[in-house]
Amino acid sequence: MRKKLYDFFAIPAEIRPDFWQDSMQKNRLSLWVISIMIFGMELFNISRVLFFSKSGLGTLNNRIYFSMYCVLLFGTGLSMLLQYRMRDFPARVQWGIQIGTAAFFFLWHIFLNAYDFVRDPESETYIFVTALVGLAMFIQMPGSFSTIFFTMGYIIFMLLCAPYLEPGVIINITITAIVATAISITRCRHAVIELSQRREINRINAHLQQLLQRDPLTGLLNKKAFQECAECAMAGISPSEPAALFMIDLDDFKHINDHYGHPCGDYVLEQTARRIQKAFPDAQCAGRIGGDEFAVLLSNADDIAFVESRGTQFLREFSGISWEGRDLGICCSVGAVWIAKAGLSYERAYQEMDGVLYEAKQGGKNCCCVRGIF
Repeated sequence: MRKKLYDFFAIPAEIRPDFWQDSMQKNRLSLWVISIMIFGMELFNISRVLFFSKSGLGTLNNRIYFSMYCVLLFGTGLSMLLQYRMRDFPARVQWGIQIGTAAFFFLWHIFLNAYDFVRDPESETYIFVTALVGLAMFIQMPGSFSTIFFTMGYIIFMLLCAPYLEPGVIINITITAIVATAISITRCRHAVIELSQRREINRINAHLQQLLQRDPLTGLLNKKAFQECAECAMAGISPSEPAALFMIDLDDFKHINDHYGHPCGDYVLEQTARRIQKAFPDAQCAGRIGGDEFAVLLSNADDIAFVESRGTQFLREFSGISWEGRDLGICCSVGAVWIAKAGLSYERAYQEMDGVLYEAKQGGKNCCCVRGIF
């Protein structure tokens, strides 16, 4: 029971930053609207005391009301200034300022209503009730915090005003405070549910986006995704920051499919992808760009000799793929281009890489050919 109660009031850690951001944005709008309304009302009240009251500031009662109007006006202006000056602060800090403002508004209405009762015991409680329900509806805060916030406001109000209230009114005020707290807690829960659902939707969308970019069999990038990655990486190529593109093609792969079946062919493709990932852990991107064709992009490729050594090393590590206990004897050919020319398009690099791969195939297969583009 205790755990369920804790889970109900707690803000899940994974959405906590989002909750503070969401609360801060919603409260900012609410407080600006409330502040503008307060400015209008309090300027009218101040004018009423100064210009439309026969006694003006000549009575203690008018001076007290005038002082309270000025305090609210000054506090509201200070709050608006703080919120504006701290608009670039972390969301939780801004939220703290907002809750401080809400507490100030709440206490001001409590004391105003209390003074009304001191002046006239037959006064109504609508000032407190309006502030109570209004803040519950328009200010977002964690459920546990709102429980403390409204409970403390209720206690302060009762300590000040209970002697002037009839039992029926006290019961109504108590019920109203409970309802206001429930409204605030419900508002918080709805925000938590909405943010959790939004986070889950974003996670699913990111996963779907990843699936759209991946070859389902090998887990490498598909042709379109590899091209996009390569184009982005090639934009930074220069003579001082060269890169290398490798194209890897399985030799006699059709024979594997025809002789051992497509399940074996799929297994060979999977093993090829694993060997590529193992041989090129520093690859900026690696993908399957055709049926039995793979491509790898390496940044910071020092020179042609470096590219040739990486391609030759891959050929040595590639052998040894077995199927049902039998060594398939499969090998591959590698065509690579070392690029030190700025502004080279992916299409041009692909053509060069494809041509180098053709040379490797013509050279007897199971070999690596490299060409430089300066």
